[in-house]
Amino acid sequence: ERGVAARLIRAAGGLRWPKDLLQIQILDDSTDDTLQAAAAAIAELKAAGHTVEIRHRADRSGFKAGALAAALPTATGELIAIFDADFVPDPGFLERLAPHFQDPGVGMVQARWGHLNEGASLLTAVQGWMLDAHFCIEHAARARLGVWFHFNGTGGIWRRSCIEGGGGWQHDTLTEDLDLSYRAQMAGWRFVYRVDEIVPAELPEAPGAFYSQQARWARGSVQTLRKLAPRILTGPFPLMVKVEALSHLSANLAWPLGLGIALLLPLIAAAPADTGAFWWIFDLPAFLLSTGTNALYYLSVRPRLRALPLLPLVLAAGIGLSVSQTWAVWLGLTDGLRGTTGTFVRTPKTGSAQGARAPFPWSALIGAGIGLWNLLGLWWAAQTGHLGVTPFLLLFAAGYLWMAGLVIKEFLAGLAAPHVQPEPI
Repeated sequence: ERGVAARLIRAAGGLRWPKDLLQIQILDDSTDDTLQAAAAAIAELKAAGHTVEIRHRADRSGFKAGALAAALPTATGELIAIFDADFVPDPGFLERLAPHFQDPGVGMVQARWGHLNEGASLLTAVQGWMLDAHFCIEHAARARLGVWFHFNGTGGIWRRSCIEGGGGWQHDTLTEDLDLSYRAQMAGWRFVYRVDEIVPAELPEAPGAFYSQQARWARGSVQTLRKLAPRILTGPFPLMVKVEALSHLSANLAWPLGLGIALLLPLIAAAPADTGAFWWIFDLPAFLLSTGTNALYYLSVRPRLRALPLLPLVLAAGIGLSVSQTWAVWLGLTDGLRGTTGTFVRTPKTGSAQGARAPFPWSALIGAGIGLWNLLGLWWAAQTGHLGVTPFLLLFAAGYLWMAGLVIKEFLAGLAAPHVQPEPI
């Protein structure tokens, strides 16, 4: 994280908190010159009287969870604030969130993510909208209802005894934050969500990085479902909590269903249809209950007319991810049989992916094929009069072709770039 580490280190040094009560741990598993690039920022903090501990590991055993677990024994505070390298907390972050821990039952406080580079491209604009919906609707609703929600890996504060009481950082899933969050809440700890407290961070600008980030989250959530579902089902928790927890952890199982719809739609379009009753009874309700509810979900976050032109791209982006996400779900379901967890592929930040070649875009090529298949379905629909499926076909074709085009373009550009060995996938 050589491009962003110094910025976060300086931001940590700028947090308003008594210096004798603030310990800054820098957890670095990198094999490049990240520490050298951040050396000046580290020296500034030490010169200003801050307690700074650098924990560099020669290997990535346990990945992020392993680094956090290795650092905890030397952490001197009861409150542990965690920030990924691309986050930039403002000076008052601790002052505003730490008072929640005066309640002895509170184990974690999560802030909302902001976006430093949302305007960089259409892709980052789409990601910003998608994340805002997650933080402003899903997180906020779960917090208000008193059901479980999770730490998002960064931009939050943990009580040390909550981490330990929940079983500590474990690396048998790729979403250590989700895993520990559920274990801690099953142990009786309560979480607080501050939707009004925004910590800005970078969105992945490279299409391949966005793909791999989403796949890691999907695979990790399914791994967490396999791990914790039996305890959730048999535990002494309220029915509403159980239902929501299982719904949340199993949400990514919808990806294969979406992929199946994309494959079947053109066949439906090829079949002759009664454009009258069939449209009103089947096609229109199906469109409103699926695409319509998704559109309302996003519009409730940004109910502005000028946001409407971007809405189709937000919906299309989710569709375009379904091939790689379906593969991630399959891996998450079968990891236990293979005795593996997979590799935690970090999401490249500013300046950290230059010259690295993306892996061959198999999922994008498959997605492009599915997009073309849906275009063929549009032609068939025009021939058969089955016009009710055309809104679906348009959206599916646009989503697959757009996302696949971005990733394939990135891969081809990387072939001409100076080769830098990427991290293993």
